[in-house]
Order: sequence, then structure tokens, then C-alpha cells
Amino acid sequence: MTGGNAIRGTRIGSGPTGESERGETAPRQRVSYWCANDHESRPSFALDAEVPETWDCPRCGLPAGKNQEQPPPAPRAEPYKTHLAYVKERRSDEDGKALLEEALQRLRARRGES
Repeated sequence: MTGGNAIRGTRIGSGPTGESERGETAPRQRVSYWCANDHESRPSFALDAEVPETWDCPRCGLPAGKNQEQPPPAPRAEPYKTHLAYVKERRSDEDGKALLEEALQRLRARRGES
């Protein structure tokens, strides 16, 4: 004869699970979204919730829209920029030369050079 435990797989003090314990769920609506790869995802939203225009596709990560014929375009990937590239966007070559000369003058003055 095998012995059994009537509460196997449950925690001490845990009550029954289900709708009666947690209360009623809000009425739901399912909305279809399509990405550029023609994947369909159907998340559910509460009826009184604001439904977003776009949703990230769980299969490929592209943005998905409600219109199957015209899904949102894939975001443009920006290439990696170095720190120097960002500096060059903010400063012209003349500004850079002026800043370099100013820094060199301060360095020479600190060293006691003329």
C-alpha cells in the first residue's frame, strides 16, 4: 500500500484558486495586429482600456499595426557613432581648432612655457 499526501503540491495556508477567490475578470476584447513579416498577434485588452495603435510583434520584434495591408515600417537602424562623430556634429572644424589652441595655451601657462 502506498502512502499519499492529500495536500501534495500546495503550500500551507494557500486557499483555493480560481475566479471565486480573485473576483471577476474585466470583460475583454482581442485586437489583431500585423507586422511587416505578416505575423499576427492578438493581445487582449479590457473593454474600457485604450487600445494602442501599434504593438511589438512577439515573434520578430517589429512594430505591428491594426491594418494588415499596411503594417508600420520597420524602424531605421542608426549606425553606431563614436564620441568624435557626436562632437563633430556639435562643433565645426574652426571651433575645434580654437578650443584646441585655448587648451594648449592653458597647458603651456601651467608649465611656465611662453
